[in-house]
Amino acid sequence: MLHKSLMTLFVVSLLFSCSKGKSDKSTFVYCSEGSPTAFNPQVITDGTSDNASAQTVYNRLVQFKYGTTDIEPGLATDWEISEDKLIYTFNLRKGVKFHTTNFFTPTREMNADDVLFSVNRMFDASNSYHKVGGGNYEYFNGMDMGGILKEVKKLDDYKVQFVLNKPEAPFLANVAMSFMSVLSKEYADKLEAEGKKENIDNYPVGTGPFVFRNYVKDNLIKFDAFADYWEGAPKISKLVFAITPDASVRYQKLKTGECQFITEPSPTDLPAMRENQDISIVQDAGLNVGYLAMNTEKKPFDNVLVRKAISMALNKANYIDAIYLGNAKVAKNPMPPTIWSYNDEIADTEYNIEKAKELLAKAGYPNGFTSTLWTLPVSRPYNPNGKKMGELMQADLAKIGIQIELISYDWPTYLKKSSAGEHEMLQMGWTGDNGDPDNFLNTLLGCSAVGAGSNYARWCDKDFDKVVNEAKLSTDLAKRTELYKKAQVIFNEKAPWAPVAHSIVFRAMRSNVSGYKIDPLGHDIFKYVELK
Repeated sequence: MLHKSLMTLFVVSLLFSCSKGKSDKSTFVYCSEGSPTAFNPQVITDGTSDNASAQTVYNRLVQFKYGTTDIEPGLATDWEISEDKLIYTFNLRKGVKFHTTNFFTPTREMNADDVLFSVNRMFDASNSYHKVGGGNYEYFNGMDMGGILKEVKKLDDYKVQFVLNKPEAPFLANVAMSFMSVLSKEYADKLEAEGKKENIDNYPVGTGPFVFRNYVKDNLIKFDAFADYWEGAPKISKLVFAITPDASVRYQKLKTGECQFITEPSPTDLPAMRENQDISIVQDAGLNVGYLAMNTEKKPFDNVLVRKAISMALNKANYIDAIYLGNAKVAKNPMPPTIWSYNDEIADTEYNIEKAKELLAKAGYPNGFTSTLWTLPVSRPYNPNGKKMGELMQADLAKIGIQIELISYDWPTYLKKSSAGEHEMLQMGWTGDNGDPDNFLNTLLGCSAVGAGSNYARWCDKDFDKVVNEAKLSTDLAKRTELYKKAQVIFNEKAPWAPVAHSIVFRAMRSNVSGYKIDPLGHDIFKYVELK
């Protein structure tokens, strides 16, 4: 094993060589913000891991048109929906090849067997891969896909059918989401025969635009362009993720040309970037929300008065100025105003220290209490500086007698422990996956999402759950809008979170980068990018 300092020199040297000389227009270095938790979209929920797997290695039956939330064909060329909305039949694209890597060589093209394997690993408890890695499919379970699906059938090698137990208005959008990526059954069978099933989550084989080559933990990920990609080979031949958690270091690497693109630039660096002719910035209103979740399974956060007192004590307007430098708006609902059915009639919780103290006293805590708050360890679009925000929250809560210890972990550990409900309070956020309100209200706050691990408040309210589940059954947009607005009223009455901010999303790149579009769903997609 290389000494840590020597490994660092090796990585820096590699990245520097990637940005100079003849490789300049063929190698694209992306300074990412954190390490992936895995390389299989079925078992991850964070954008960091999604960018390193779903958006590089894999495809889905249907996909979102680049830069939009519109559905278009992917691995399926077309589909039919039955009149009762219970049967979806997909015709698969022929001639789609899987990747050849140094650990797997495919002998056939993608077909219906791969689709069935991919879905049934999550859906069928008797599937030999279901328990691999712990058997926790947070997205699949959080969206109650197990209750929605009745069965998945192979009609022939290039036709598959999804039969539902009940109508599901956002079903096509759900199928376009990362967790519905198609894996290789042939590769899975090989790993099973070798007794290495766990490798499927960390040594990926897909049909996507880039082929996974290797991962140096916490340092870099290397991909090659897939020459046989069904949409056409990417315009960059090599893609390198240079894992760089510190936003200021990402900016320095961008300035020196060590990377061509950085995610989540610090708001404090944006003015200098705008003055640099070698750097371009793109921005858009984010489909996101940053929030403070209170674990309602633990005292005193099971008391709604305590939760409301905490929300009332947080000076969110100050956070917008200090953390986002004005590049965000105060949040009052659990979903952003850029998504349909947003309830703007709801009044935001007022910032009022004296009223917050009164609520705490009424709840039985006149002198406050002690607790812990987990702070985000990586820059996210909905929270660019978790540590600093944690310090501001700590100071605000001290004003009403709540003494807070700030805690953090590395990103994979943070996600794992918070999904298991080990926290008391924690910072979290969400960028929408499919443009549907269900993806916020049900995935993050529904009862099924508690067991799945995506409901970080561990909050199961029967009235709220009934409303959001009723909304999924209807294809009437006006009716769904009315129900989702009602769900937001219930959320605000029960206050399982303190919504903090909806941020503007920024990306920065060298001026010779072209073809990049901000994805409204928060992904960084490089299959159409090139270096001029």
